[in-house]
Amino acid sequence: MAMKLPRLRTVLLLPIVLFGLAYIAGAIALAWDDNSIEIFEQPPASYSTIVIFGASGTAGDGILKAALANSEIGKIHVVSRRATPRIEAGVAARKVQMTLHKDYLNYSAIHEQVAEADAVYWAIGQRAIGVDESTYGTIHVDFPARFVAEWLDVSQRPSISFHYISSSDISADSTAMWAREKFRAEKTLFGLAKNTKLRIVAYRPDYIGPTDEQAHLGQRFLYWFFAPVGVAVKAEQIGNAMFEVTARGRQFANGDKLNTRSILQYSDAFDRRQAVHRVKFMDRRFSRRIVRVDIIQPLH
Repeated sequence: MAMKLPRLRTVLLLPIVLFGLAYIAGAIALAWDDNSIEIFEQPPASYSTIVIFGASGTAGDGILKAALANSEIGKIHVVSRRATPRIEAGVAARKVQMTLHKDYLNYSAIHEQVAEADAVYWAIGQRAIGVDESTYGTIHVDFPARFVAEWLDVSQRPSISFHYISSSDISADSTAMWAREKFRAEKTLFGLAKNTKLRIVAYRPDYIGPTDEQAHLGQRFLYWFFAPVGVAVKAEQIGNAMFEVTARGRQFANGDKLNTRSILQYSDAFDRRQAVHRVKFMDRRFSRRIVRVDIIQPLH
């Protein structure tokens, strides 16, 4: 019996060692991967007026946090069932207009707000645990589909975009109910936008890490564990990726999908583009100050 214990320990430890080696290899490969997106140097497509649905949730809170820090956005409309500290702070600062909305199968009460929107960011969702397929389908398919249909009827903008948070590993024949419904949602939404002025882009993250203000210890650990191998994204990174996709306009077509890696790449492209713009802005301000000094200084 004593002779068999080392073998038993080996059998038990081998999967752990193999997992650890695979994890380290994945982290190293990701660290060396330099497939960054080129900075978008053209004038960004207009998205000065946006609407965020689901800003009280994990992903929506991150999108709102990113929007509040984005100088390219002029008006932020939030449609939510309830207020949050971030929403209330945005309202108090006069950066956010909030509408409390209860019926997500009827949007007539907010037609005026969405008519002027350039882009809509949809982060309404429900965990699949303890929810039947019919209810889950209503939330993830019927809610956004009804909105898109009504938005197309009332929109006053020449070109609009809808950004939908989906999920990785979805398919029509998946054994997981949530995966089938998320796939059906994408197919339904893409179909509604076909041959219209609307482009719908789906985002398929693996794990979404909440903002620092919302994250609890367990969520911080999960993000810390998954991020090194490229299967986790912070909620505000999703927002920045969405804004970069919106700014690039017709580079993205109706029906395009971004996985976690693409979300991280476009979030990084957004950050780099904003950094370049800040440097150019400071250069222009500095140049104007030099000109003023040259003009008012007396000649000797």
